[in-house]
Amino acid sequence: MPAPFTANDTARLQETLDEVVADGATPGGVVVCGTIDGQKHVLTAGTVAPELGELTPTEHTIYDIASLTKVVATWPLIGQALATGLVDLDAPTRNVLPAMTGEATLRQLLAHASGLRASTRLDHYRSADAPLHELLCREPLEDTPGRHRYINRGYILLGLALAHVNGVPLDYLADQLWQRIGMNSTVYGPIARGHHVAPTEQRIPGAPRTWGVAHDDNAALLGGIAGHAGVFSTPRDLATYATWLLDAYTYGDAAPGEWLRASLVPQVAIEPGLDRGLSWILAAGGRVAYHHGFTGTSLYLAPDAGRYLVICTNAVYYGNARTRIAPLRTLALKTISATWHPEALDE
Repeated sequence: MPAPFTANDTARLQETLDEVVADGATPGGVVVCGTIDGQKHVLTAGTVAPELGELTPTEHTIYDIASLTKVVATWPLIGQALATGLVDLDAPTRNVLPAMTGEATLRQLLAHASGLRASTRLDHYRSADAPLHELLCREPLEDTPGRHRYINRGYILLGLALAHVNGVPLDYLADQLWQRIGMNSTVYGPIARGHHVAPTEQRIPGAPRTWGVAHDDNAALLGGIAGHAGVFSTPRDLATYATWLLDAYTYGDAAPGEWLRASLVPQVAIEPGLDRGLSWILAAGGRVAYHHGFTGTSLYLAPDAGRYLVICTNAVYYGNARTRIAPLRTLALKTISATWHPEALDE
C-alpha cells in the first residue's frame, strides 16, 4: 500500500513554499506530491514572473529544469540502451564514443566518479578546428576514477554517446520516450516565450532576460540539446514521469523498473548519509532517490513507499537558487523520507 501524504505534510509544504516566495527566493513555484495509486496534491504560490503581472504558476507552467535533464532524459535513455544491448555500463566509454580516450566507463560517468575535469567551459573551444565532441573526448583525466565529484561533462559525453549508438539525435530519442510516457509538454529548448513559460536569469544588466532558452551556458553552446541540461518541462509532466517510474518499479519486471532498481545501488559516497547511485542521489538509507536542477527544480522518489515529490521554481530569476530555496528542498526530503504508519493518517 502506498504511503499517502497527510494533510499535515501538504500544509507544511504549502507554508514553506509561501515563505520562500515571500522572502524573495523565487517569484513563485509549484510543488506536486503524490503516490502511485493516484493521490496527487498540487501546491502553488507567487507568480510566474514579475513581468507577467499577477499570473499564478500552475502544474502546466513550463520550467527550465536544468540538471533534472540528467534523470529525465539521459538516465532513462541509457537504461533503454542497456536493455537493448547497445551499451555496456562497465566497458570503456570509447567503445560507444570512438573519439573518447582513456578508460572511464559509462557507470563512472553516470555516478560522477570518472575523474574527468570538473570545470566545463565549452566557450574555450569557439575557434577550434576539430569538432567539439572530439575535443571534449580528448581531454585528460584530472583525478583518479572512483571519487565522487559532480561533473556536467560526463553527462555531455553520455548524451553524445546515446546519439552515436542510436544513430539519431538526442532530442529525437528523448521526445520518443516522453511521448510514450505521456509527457506531452516536455521538450528540449529553445521554446517560444510566453505567459506559460517561466523566465530565468537576467545575465547581463540591460540585456534580455533568459527566457525559453537553456539557462546553462554549455547547453546553450550545444544548441540547447545536451545530456546534462536543456530540457523544459511542467510540474504535471514530472509527476507523470515519477508515477511511470514508480509503477514500473512496483508492478512489473519491465526494463524501466529494473533500471531504477539497479540505479538505487550505491556507487560512491558523497558525504555521510548520502550516496550517489546511477545518476540519482540516495538518502534515507537508500529509501529515497532525488536530483536537483540549478534553476530551482527538484524531483524526489521513494520507490518502496510508492510516493514522489516534484518542485518547480525559477528561483535562479534572483540569482543562486541553491541557497535561496534550501528550506523548501530540506522539507521536501524530510517529508518524503519519513517513515509512514497507518495510525499517522489524518482523520
